[in-house]
Amino acid sequence: MKDRRGFSLLELLIVVAIILIIATIAIPSLLRSKQAANESAAVATMKTINTAQITYSSTGGTYGTIADLVAARLLDESFTRTKAGYVYTISASGYDYTAEATPASPNSGRYAYYSNPDGVIRYSMNASLAPSAAQAGRGIQ
Repeated sequence: MKDRRGFSLLELLIVVAIILIIATIAIPSLLRSKQAANESAAVATMKTINTAQITYSSTGGTYGTIADLVAARLLDESFTRTKAGYVYTISASGYDYTAEATPASPNSGRYAYYSNPDGVIRYSMNASLAPSAAQAGRGIQ
């Protein structure tokens, strides 16, 4: 009789089951980590936008939209599309602006962020209410 080498079907099924159990435990943690990284990137990006607005207003006297800041080379082209799971918009009118960062999808981030000329970055748990809820979000420390 030949000497059999290799794994039996039962052994392979046990290994696959163990891998699936480990993946079931690890994937939610990985998604939360990615979400936290996106949120940290959004806060850092909002700081960049605030700095760009200060620079833009010091040269022109008023605040600008994303298109204005990109044209002035204070922001790069990546701000015009989704960046790290967030969509950025700026509504500017003369001496006032509101910069917003909203999650591109529910899995991208838990919070929406917004900022005004005071430079304080605030958050809202409801992404659709970021600047419109009387700006009731708390500041980020």
